[in-house]
Amino acid sequence: MSDTLYDDDDQDAAPMEMLAQYFAAHDWPHDMVSEEEIVATAQGSWTSYELRAVWRPEDGVIQLLAFPDIRVVDDKRAAAYEALAMINEQLWLGHFELWSSSGTILFRHGMLLGADSGLSLELAETMIESAIDECERFYPVFQFVLWGGKSPTEALAASLIETRGEA
Repeated sequence: MSDTLYDDDDQDAAPMEMLAQYFAAHDWPHDMVSEEEIVATAQGSWTSYELRAVWRPEDGVIQLLAFPDIRVVDDKRAAAYEALAMINEQLWLGHFELWSSSGTILFRHGMLLGADSGLSLELAETMIESAIDECERFYPVFQFVLWGGKSPTEALAASLIETRGEA
């Protein structure tokens, strides 16, 4: 990241303020829903992602939700849950979920900052970039399982192949 993108980039800021600065620096549309919630849209290579951050000052916890535009129909739920379990075994930070009420797949990551702590640029970048990276990494798995007729094992194996070079 360029140091010129941020004011006082070596300083902590209130969590929602730091995220608003981060989103603005990347020219991502964003909206402060409340003092404790911000929503942004980021374009990935597969789809656009809704990013929703919620700050709980009483607990000192910030939570980031990344929503790839994926809905799971009822007859694919078992395969989706199996894929989620296999994907989550691969992750160090955060996890994927399937919301049972809507069939929405999302990536969730929470971070304990402390009640009186700010959010540093470094932590904001780590939280946001890891969420987008994991969504990008595993988006094909969901596509293969939900629309490609692949088993979760086949889909995960196909998506984790590392390519070299450029076509």
